[in-house]
Amino acid sequence: MPTPQEARLSSPPLPAPRGALSVGVVSALGHGQPVPGPEGAAGADPYGDDLQLALYVLYELHYQGFDAVDEEREWDPDLLVLRRALEQRFLTALRADVPRPVPLKQALDDLQIEPVGHDDTSVSHYLQREGEPGQLAEYAALRSLYHLKEADPHAWVIPRLHGRAKAAMVAVEYDEFGAGRPEEIHARLFADLMADLGLETAYGHYLDAAPAAALATVNLMSLFGLHRALRGALVGHFAAVEMTSSPGSRRLAKALRRIGAGPAAIRFYDEHVEADAVHEQVVRHDVVGGLLESEPTLEPDVVFGVQATTLLEDRLGAVLLTAWRDGHSVLRVPARRSGQGQELQPSTSALPHPGQEGSPHE
Repeated sequence: MPTPQEARLSSPPLPAPRGALSVGVVSALGHGQPVPGPEGAAGADPYGDDLQLALYVLYELHYQGFDAVDEEREWDPDLLVLRRALEQRFLTALRADVPRPVPLKQALDDLQIEPVGHDDTSVSHYLQREGEPGQLAEYAALRSLYHLKEADPHAWVIPRLHGRAKAAMVAVEYDEFGAGRPEEIHARLFADLMADLGLETAYGHYLDAAPAAALATVNLMSLFGLHRALRGALVGHFAAVEMTSSPGSRRLAKALRRIGAGPAAIRFYDEHVEADAVHEQVVRHDVVGGLLESEPTLEPDVVFGVQATTLLEDRLGAVLLTAWRDGHSVLRVPARRSGQGQELQPSTSALPHPGQEGSPHE
């Protein structure tokens, strides 16, 4: 029986557009307007609000969908043509911007290097040391775009694996999905965390507030997951997430304890400290190792998945830390909290002017 904390009882409303591409997508889905052609993607900022929101909306048709949008639009051929153009713009930028490829062992070893002493570039270090309650709430609100469907994007790769890699991937995903207990599904645990912090737990509630850098981290999972040709990159993404989760979760649990958060909020990260410490070895040796044992030619793709994940997480971290250190919110619009009569408020100086985008990617 669903409980009041169930985040996915209904589909969210369509978001407010942020430019010509997202206007076209939202108008096509919400108002029956013609789907825009793919040519508009060519000059768009691949990391900007407009392209990332348009891509996010198109990907969501494969997950929860949107209120009052016909479920058949998931496979609308015109929307798929547009999505492909947006994906190619995004993927081309990622391939240009990731560092020079390195051997897989080095890429995985680098994920496990913990900084010594004070780290000015890590969001979890910042939140552990000095994060304010409102900043931790903002962080949870933005991360909810993924965590309320945690592990779903990675599940796309399961039919594309076999043997040892498939068995290990399913074992890790089984834990993510609560090991058979609905109340232990990690997405449910994150909804409990949000409720503990006074946040709305409805799926997609904070989409309008999320900056492009946050959308890009979620879109990357869907991009890799929905394309069989990118299965190696998806495994690389999965390795990057699982191998960095345990130490980061430990710091976030300490941050929540420091501000006096409730037990449900702390439990989410405590659970990841324990579970992901085990998952780390399974993913490295059995998921990645099993995949490359079967398909050794995918090693460059695995490395690309690791590096692209790190690139986008670093970009998001820079956006968060710059805003917080300047005393601003990172949110694009005020975001309602539940039952507290207050909102998470952005600083107007952090918002773009209407219609303004960042510089196009070169």
